[in-house]
Amino acid sequence: MSPDLDALAAMMPFAAQLGMVLDEAGADRVVARLDWAPQLCTSGGIMHGGVLMSLADTAGALVTFLGLPEGAGTATITSTSQLFRPVSSGTVRAVAVPLHRGRTTVTAQSSLFDDRQRLVAQVTQIQAVRYPQS
Repeated sequence: MSPDLDALAAMMPFAAQLGMVLDEAGADRVVARLDWAPQLCTSGGIMHGGVLMSLADTAGALVTFLGLPEGAGTATITSTSQLFRPVSSGTVRAVAVPLHRGRTTVTAQSSLFDDRQRLVAQVTQIQAVRYPQS
C-alpha cells in the first residue's frame, strides 16, 4: 500500500510553508518538488541556498522515516551540501534515497534537479534513529 502523499506532507508544516509538494514517497525513494517564487530568493532572483537545503533535508528525512521500524522517529544530525548551479525560475525536484540504514543512524542523499534535469545541488545527511522510551 502506498502512503497518502497529502497526509505525509501535512506532517511537515515547514515544508508546506515553503510550498513543497510530494510526488512520490516510499522507504527507498522520495521525490518532492518546489516551485521558484520571489519570496524564496536572495538578490537577483536566485533561489536561496537555505531553501534548497530545506527541500533536500525534508526529502532525506522523509525517506529515512518511511524505512524506520514502527514507532521510531528521526532527526537530522549532520548535513553536507554542495550547491552546483543557481535556480532563477521553474521547479526544483528533489530525489532522496537511503545510502545506508543502520540501527542507530541512516545516511540519506538528496539530489536536486532543475527543469532541464541539471544537477543543482546534492545533500548527504545522517539521520539519528530515535526509538520510543520504554
